Parts: sequence; structure tokens; C-alpha cells
Amino acid sequence: MTWNMPQPDAHHCPPDYKPGPLHIALVLTDVLGRIHPLSLAPAWLSLAAIACWPWSALRLPAAGLSLAFTVIDASGLALLPRRGRSFGPVTPPLFALALIHTVLTLITGILWATQPGLLLTTTLNIAVSGAFLYATWIEPFRIGVTQAELHSPKLNDHASLRLLHISDLHVERTTAREEILLRMVEELAADVIVLTGDYLNLAYVYDAEAQADAHDVLERLCDVAHGPVYAITGSPPVDRTEIVPDLFKDLPITWLLDEVRELRINGQRIQVVGMRCTRERRRDEPRLRHLLGQSAPGRFTLLLYHSPDLMPKAVELGVDLYLCGHTHGGQVRLPLFGALITSSDFWKRYEMGWYRENGTTLYVSRGLGMEGLGAPRARFLAPPEIILWTLSS
Repeated sequence: MTWNMPQPDAHHCPPDYKPGPLHIALVLTDVLGRIHPLSLAPAWLSLAAIACWPWSALRLPAAGLSLAFTVIDASGLALLPRRGRSFGPVTPPLFALALIHTVLTLITGILWATQPGLLLTTTLNIAVSGAFLYATWIEPFRIGVTQAELHSPKLNDHASLRLLHISDLHVERTTAREEILLRMVEELAADVIVLTGDYLNLAYVYDAEAQADAHDVLERLCDVAHGPVYAITGSPPVDRTEIVPDLFKDLPITWLLDEVRELRINGQRIQVVGMRCTRERRRDEPRLRHLLGQSAPGRFTLLLYHSPDLMPKAVELGVDLYLCGHTHGGQVRLPLFGALITSSDFWKRYEMGWYRENGTTLYVSRGLGMEGLGAPRARFLAPPEIILWTLSS
């Protein structure tokens, strides 16, 4: 069985980029991802021994149960790249799952070391493995179309504009998700498409095959587009300055690199402001102020920036519509609580979806792809989405 490993240099950052806690954690899990799961056989046996310790006469079946779930989870993870679903390492998510199974079996054994208790722990562990299989095999491919409307007196009252927002492709290889996306884009037939960054998966930034597949996906997207395509770059470690030009090479994509463009279509005139994302507000907020100083007063303004972190400044400067991604909606969410991690300076304040402050509307897309390096290629309660906006007066 093939065990896929990330690119060895994919975690290198641009010299002026300061890695955040999430990026550091991904790099650490990437180290674990380089270890073959079979090399950790003593660890799996040790966890099984810990799990079965309080079960007395039922220790043998409890240990067998623990090892069986490790094998099931490992098989499910290893089959993902073989079936062309995703291409992450096996060991980090397998280790996390093994710890969860161990804790569940251990606690149930301490509280109720009986045959009914063993049946309960089996049920709980099945639920954990089932949820993880759903999160890796099913939800990442359930792309939804979110319909959104925005009315503004700055827009022409005789026409509407249909704008499709796509974010965070994070291509590893061309999978079923990208094929579904392209069919949806063709069917929606939007007047204009905007892309808000992160075109490659962090683990495959320097992978030639991933780069070629990302270029192919973007080329096919342009082929099925019914109008212009605008794009910005995303997170500095993902959308590297030496890589992105090749992804856009020879494509009819208007790459907005700290500039303002006037879009005239369907009788509407709007200003599209596209900004590079450094992930440092103290550097990006002055650039936003400078760009908006060049825009025409009274014109509807659309801001494209990868992260939601400029929202307070966008409100202050009178931006009408601000589209971004970056958070993935948390990617793995807990019922009732939502996202645990958003990679935003504001944590959960702008974790996903629609926000309105004063006259500014922000939409934070859950995006399409998933985090890279040692992170599990999983989505749970945060399915991928594209957003179709109808803009009118």
C-alpha cells in the first residue's frame, strides 16, 4: 500500500512572513507525517495496552478492539490517495484518532468494565471512525452553492449583476471536487467570477504535478466562464510570488496585485479593489487606504482580499462588499460551538458566512480545499461552497 508524503520543502515561508500558531502546528505535524505508520507499531500496541488496562477479564477483547479500529482508520486514510480523493499523510490523523479511541475505551473501562460497557465503547468508537470517514470521503466533495443578494443605491436600477465567488482551491491533484466545481461554474453562467486566493495545497506548493493540475483547473474554469475572471493571491506561504505567475500563465485572468479596476458589465459600473495578503494588518491596512484613495467617489466598491482581517478598516473606509476566504469555516466544526481554528486575528468574529457592519457587507467563504502538510484532509460540518451574488439597486 502506498503512503503519500508531502513535499519536503513545502513549509518554507517567504522571508518577510511571520508564521502563526496554526502554521507552526502544521509544520510539526508534517514531521510526524514523514514517519511510516508501520514504524510506529510499538506506539499502537502501547495505546492498546493502555486502553484495555481497566477492563480486567475483558482486557483481551478491549485490546483487540483498540487495534482493530487503528487498522480500520489506517486503511481508510491510506485508500484516499489511491482512490484520488486527497493526498495527505496517514500518520498524523491516525495518531490523533488512536488517541481518541484510547481515551474512550479507557474511560468506559474505568466506569463500566462489563460486557454492556464493552458494547457501549464499541458503539462510541464506531461513531468516531464513522464521522472521520464521512469527513474525509464524503463532505469534502459536497460543494454547495450559496445564493446571496445585495442591493445598493450605487448600482444601476435597470439591471443586475451575477457574480460568482470562488476561494481556497488548495489543489493537490485534480480530484472529483475540481470536476464538480467546473460543472457547477458552467451551469451557473455568472456574469463575472472572482477568485480570492490559495490555489495550491500547502504541502504541494513546489510539486510540479500539482502546479500543472492547478493551471489546468484554472484554464478549464476560464473556458466555461461566461464573463471576465478576476483573481488575487492568498496566504504568503501558499501563493508564492515565484509560483503564481506560472499558474496564471497564458490565461485570461485579470490578476489584481494591489490595484483598482473598473468593471463595466450588464449596465453596471463597479470598482474592483484587489489586494495582496501579507497576513499583517499593520502593513495591509495602509495599502487599502491608499488604494481606496484612488477610487472614484460614490462608486460601488468590491474589495477582494484573502482574509477577513481587514473588515474593521473596510468599514471605516466605506467598502460596499468585501469577499474573502482563508478560514475554511474552521474546516472541522463542533456542533453548537462551530470553528475551533480560523487563522484569523479575530478568531470566531468572522469565521464564515455573511456579516454586515454599518454599510459594509462581508462574506467569508468556507472555500473548496483543505489545509495541507500534516493536517487531515477532512471537512466536518463545514462543506465546501461557492457563492453566487446577485447585485442590484
